[in-house]
Amino acid sequence: MLLLVVWPSREVIGQQGDQRAHDPATIIKEGNKYWVFTTGQGIPSKYSTDLITWAFSSQPVFTPSTRPSWITTRVPGFQNDYWAPECIFLNGKYYLYYSCSSFGSKVSAIGLATNVTLDPASPNYNWVDEGEVISSNSNSAANAIDPAVFRDASNNLWFVYGSFFGGIRILQLNSTTGKPLNGSNTQQFVVANNGVEAAYVKQHGSYYYLFINRGSCCQGAASTYYMQVGRSASPTGPFLDKNGVDLNNNGGTVVLNRSGRYVGPGHAGIFEENGVSMFSHHYYDANDNGTPKLGIAKLTWDATDWPVVSRDWLAPGRYEITGQNSGQVWQAGCIGGTGQAVSQGNRTSQPCQQWDFAAVGDGEYRIVNVQTGQTVGVANCSAANNAGLQVGASAGATCQLFRLDRASDGTLVFASVNGNRVVEVPFASTVPGTQLGLFDYNGCSCQRWITTAAGPLATASGRKLFDVSIYPVPTEHGNFTVDVSSDRASEKATIVVFNLQGQEVYRRTFGSQSAKLVVEAKLKPGVYQVRVQQGSGYSTHKVSVL
Repeated sequence: MLLLVVWPSREVIGQQGDQRAHDPATIIKEGNKYWVFTTGQGIPSKYSTDLITWAFSSQPVFTPSTRPSWITTRVPGFQNDYWAPECIFLNGKYYLYYSCSSFGSKVSAIGLATNVTLDPASPNYNWVDEGEVISSNSNSAANAIDPAVFRDASNNLWFVYGSFFGGIRILQLNSTTGKPLNGSNTQQFVVANNGVEAAYVKQHGSYYYLFINRGSCCQGAASTYYMQVGRSASPTGPFLDKNGVDLNNNGGTVVLNRSGRYVGPGHAGIFEENGVSMFSHHYYDANDNGTPKLGIAKLTWDATDWPVVSRDWLAPGRYEITGQNSGQVWQAGCIGGTGQAVSQGNRTSQPCQQWDFAAVGDGEYRIVNVQTGQTVGVANCSAANNAGLQVGASAGATCQLFRLDRASDGTLVFASVNGNRVVEVPFASTVPGTQLGLFDYNGCSCQRWITTAAGPLATASGRKLFDVSIYPVPTEHGNFTVDVSSDRASEKATIVVFNLQGQEVYRRTFGSQSAKLVVEAKLKPGVYQVRVQQGSGYSTHKVSVL
């Protein structure tokens, strides 16, 4: 919850676009747009078409003149700062739950509004007040804020709410009205206590998982919020943590806590699409004066069916990186040397087109070229548009770190940690050899990347051939000799030649005959890479042709 959200007038860059959000509702999709409602005046909402860049809607749910009249009776003095909304699709329309209160008070109420669309641009857009769901006063056992809704295995509808005052409660809803099943007589179950709020329940497998927040919110970078979970075989509890401790007795297994710039994560929501689970939440950005922002993390389940939340969308390992627009792969060092540009090229499965990803935390990665052992970075550590990518010695600089965010179609966006601009193929070029650079995110397919696990070819089964030589260098007329070890003269050898764009221009397999292999490639003047493969070993060489 939050007493008052006043957004700064300047643009705040987070993941991409306008990421400002507090107490985000669970992501909900209508058509080709994803929507999130947040705490704020009139209940703001924001939308995205790709889960990467977000923008605020043109209007809030309520204005001072359209706010429901019953609120004044239940929460006198309410100033239109609605808290912690939640939205579900039910009975052919959208049910939006919201809280009305004031900081530090149990004089609170949760209301409900419905609409057939979430998009203010639709001619059918109209929020209908459905009245109070539940309310509380200074004498109530629980505080009526922070609503969330879930279904059980039998498709029954349940409601979870509450705060520091009285803990978290669960009760059953009427699946038609969206209100308590038996009105004020509906049985309520106390499921978490002792300084808890922002509850959310998710069914997975044989269990119901109750996510909660402990600590203090709403203090920017000084917030101590963190997220815990417990599970139960019943939608009404008891909810126990990994150690078997009840959430009513200070139990709770931590799933997300402060890390780096991500301070005070809170208010869980789980959105699932195409087999991928996304864990939405807010955090206070320590790198942006504690501004609350929308976070979307990866949710998986461990071998014992406990949730694992991570901002790392890609497992560390070796990959090829393919452009969605061109179908070409990242490459560097195919010719050798320091400060080589990172460009796109046709896939040849060379080590210079393979990359080792090392997770450094919070969704950020160091990316190392297999061929050279050098790290991807931005030339001159620039954060400007059109700054080029290159490889070089690792210096631990932010311009050598990239944050990976997952788009709705499963592709990845690579953002430079130094400045937040993303990696793209300039002008959506499909020309091999085009150097990659940074640009403002605009949703172009030239800014989307597909990672594919690379096979053992990158290390040639761990064996590199060191006793191979090529002469003459430079060579004339594009022909040369490859001298392999006489000890391996009986092994077949494959010679492959690539140009600067990574295109294969010559290939031949030599039978067991001699240690000296004459290559009559008739190459045009230029610089080429020669790859020698014998058995499970390989070596690469640069050749200049006059």
